[in-house]
Amino acid sequence: MEYPWQRIDESNAPVADAIVVLSSGGRHKVPGESNIHEWRDPDRFFAGISLFRKGKAPKLFFTGGTTPYEIQSKDEGTLYKRKAISLGIPSHAITTTSKVINTAQEAIEIRRLLNQQKSPSQILLVTSAFHMKRAKKLFERQGLLVHPFPVDFITSKSSPWQSPYQWIPNSQSLYKSSRALREILGRTIYRSW
Repeated sequence: MEYPWQRIDESNAPVADAIVVLSSGGRHKVPGESNIHEWRDPDRFFAGISLFRKGKAPKLFFTGGTTPYEIQSKDEGTLYKRKAISLGIPSHAITTTSKVINTAQEAIEIRRLLNQQKSPSQILLVTSAFHMKRAKKLFERQGLLVHPFPVDFITSKSSPWQSPYQWIPNSQSLYKSSRALREILGRTIYRSW
């Protein structure tokens, strides 16, 4: 699912008009009376921050991912913007989309926002490696030139012969298979093979 993508250093990424960080479902409110949101997977967020700090684009976009199955007070883009500002990213450089529930809506919202801001056409797209193929096609269908910046790799560089644990069935492998099947379904629905 992650082929042909490889992780590259932020310094080697091309310069673009905007950095677009897709929502990942990676923030969730924890049990209790506090209003704390914890990370499941911060790779997308931190890669976007790093790309911005390295001067790869003057604008940083976070998509407002939500799920229609849960009541959430804040979308992911709002949470990411707040955290980015706390890390020293200037608020005027950050834009968030309205609430979106899938990658197709993210692409439409980003195109709409970019058309309002001098029509930048080149974006550095930050998302999980297994999701990049579908996301790239959906953003290209919106007329954007996409420079992929895949993160959150599930596969590793190590050989399957290096560890016997890689041959023992486990719940983590089942989870990886489940994510792969979901992505295959998404590629089929959006015809993004």
